[in-house]
Amino acid sequence: MKITRITVYQVDLPLEHPYWLSGGRLKFECLDATLVRIETDAGLVGWGEGTPWGHTYVPAHGPGIRAGIETMARFVLGLDPRKLLDVERAMDQALPGHLYAKSPIDMACWDIAGQAAGLPIADLMGGGSRTPRAIASSVGAKTIEETRAVIDRYRQRGYVAHSVKIGGNVERDIARIRDVEAQRGPNEIILYDVNRGWTRQQALRVMQATQDLRVMFEQPCETLDDIAALRPLHSAPVSVDESLVTLQDAARIARDGLAEVFGIKLNRVGGLTKAARMRDIALVHGIDMFVMATGGSVLADTEALHLAATVPDHACHAVWACQDMITTDIAGGRGPRNIDGHLHLSETPGLGVTPDESALGPAVATYEAPQ
Repeated sequence: MKITRITVYQVDLPLEHPYWLSGGRLKFECLDATLVRIETDAGLVGWGEGTPWGHTYVPAHGPGIRAGIETMARFVLGLDPRKLLDVERAMDQALPGHLYAKSPIDMACWDIAGQAAGLPIADLMGGGSRTPRAIASSVGAKTIEETRAVIDRYRQRGYVAHSVKIGGNVERDIARIRDVEAQRGPNEIILYDVNRGWTRQQALRVMQATQDLRVMFEQPCETLDDIAALRPLHSAPVSVDESLVTLQDAARIARDGLAEVFGIKLNRVGGLTKAARMRDIALVHGIDMFVMATGGSVLADTEALHLAATVPDHACHAVWACQDMITTDIAGGRGPRNIDGHLHLSETPGLGVTPDESALGPAVATYEAPQ
C-alpha cells in the first residue's frame, strides 16, 4: 500500500463564546483548522486534523501547518501509511521540529492503518478501554461571577471535569479558586490551569495560600526551570502542559519529579506516534494524564479519545475536547459526542469519523505521487 495523494483543506472554526487565557491576557474567537485527506493505491482514505489554539498561545499556527505539509509532502508520498515509524522518520528528516505540522499526517496514517487492520486506532495501538472518558470543560473566564456561570453551563451539559483558567492577578486567582472549591461537587475533577501566566513569586503566593485545599495546578510558570525552582516550596500537585513538547521534556519531568500529571496535547507533541511514547514514560513513573486535543473539530477530539483509551482507567483523569466550544460541525453529527459529559469510543475501524467534504470548501493544496 502506498500514499498517492495528500489533499489539504483550511476551515475556520468560530468559538461559541469569546475565550480568554491567563486572566484575560490572551483572547480567542476563531480557530484556524487544517484538515488533511490522504489517499492510497489500495482505495483506503485517512483523515487528519491540526488545529493550534490561535497563533499567540504557543509557537504554532494554521499557516505554519500548511507550509509544513507542503515541505514534507514529497517525502511522504509513496510511503506505506501503515508503517507509522517510516512516515514519522520521513517527516522528521524532511523538516526538523515543527511537530504541530506533522500531527495531521500522523493522524491520517493511523486512520488508514486502523481501517486496513479492521481495528479502532486504540486497539491497533495495543488495546483500548471502553470506559467512557470524562470531558474536561475549559473555563476561560476572569471573574468569580463569570466562572460560576461558565461552570454551571457545563454542569448542565453533564460535565464532571473542569479546567479553570487562572493567572495574572494573585488576589483574584486566590478568590476564584476558593469560590470554585466551595461549590465543587463530590465527584468533580477540577484543574486550575495557569497557562504559564504566573511569575515565580506569583505562583508561590497562590500555591501557598491555597495549600489547605490540595488543588492541582497546570503549568504555573513559563518553563520547566521555573517549576523546578518552586518545587521544594509548595505541596500542590502539578500538571505540565505547554512545557511538555518533546520526549526529552517528558523524560526530564519524570526523572526530576517535576509533576504528578502529564497534560498531553496531541497536536503540540506531533501526533499519536510521539504521544504514545510520552504515555509510556508517564505510566512507568506513576504519572497520571489528561489527554487533549489542542483545539479543533470532532476529528481532533476523537484522536484524543483513542489515546486516552490506551491509558489505564486509574491513570486517565479526563480528555479535553473542543467540539462543544465551536459553532461549526464538519462531521454532520458523526463521531464521539458529549453524552453526560463523557466521550464513548466507537468500534469503527480507524479513527471512526470522517468529515463531510461539502462542509470543508475547496482544497487549498493537493500533492500527488509521480506516476
